[in-house]
Amino acid sequence: MFEFTPDDDLPKPERYRQLCDAALALTDSESDAVANMANLAALIWSFVPDLNWAGFYRLVENELVLGPFIGKPACIRIPLGQGVCGTAAEEARSQLVPDVHAFPGHIACDAASASELVVPVLREGKVVAVIDCDSPTKNRFDEDDRAGFERLAAAIAARI
Repeated sequence: MFEFTPDDDLPKPERYRQLCDAALALTDSESDAVANMANLAALIWSFVPDLNWAGFYRLVENELVLGPFIGKPACIRIPLGQGVCGTAAEEARSQLVPDVHAFPGHIACDAASASELVVPVLREGKVVAVIDCDSPTKNRFDEDDRAGFERLAAAIAARI
C-alpha cells in the first residue's frame, strides 16, 4: 500500500516537488502506462486542492482519447486544436485558463468547471498525452501550478 500525504502548509513549489517525488516512487516498478496514469490521477487529486476533475488524455492516431481520471464522466475524444486540451496538444504548450468561459471553443465536460490547466506530456519532443486539471474556482491556477505540472509531466513522460 502506498500512502502519500502532502502537508497543507507547504508553499506550492515544495508541494509540487513532493508530488513529483511521489509520482516517481509510485510508478517506479510499473511498466503499464494505463495503471500509472490511473495512480497518477489519484495522486494529483490528493495533492492539488480545489479540483473537480484531474486526469489524462492520450494522443492516439492524431486525436486525444480519454485516459484515467477522477471526476465526472468526460468527453471521450477531442480533436487536436479544439478546446483547452486539444490546443495544448496541438501547440505542445501548456494552457493556463483563468476563466474557461472566456476560452474560445472551450469544451464543457463538467458545467461546474471555471478554470483549467492543461499540460502536455512530451516524449522525445512529441506529445503523447496531456494532464488536464479543472477547478470550480475561477483563477484557481497560477504560474506555480503551471511550473509544477510541467515538472511532473517531464518526470513521468517515460512511464505513461
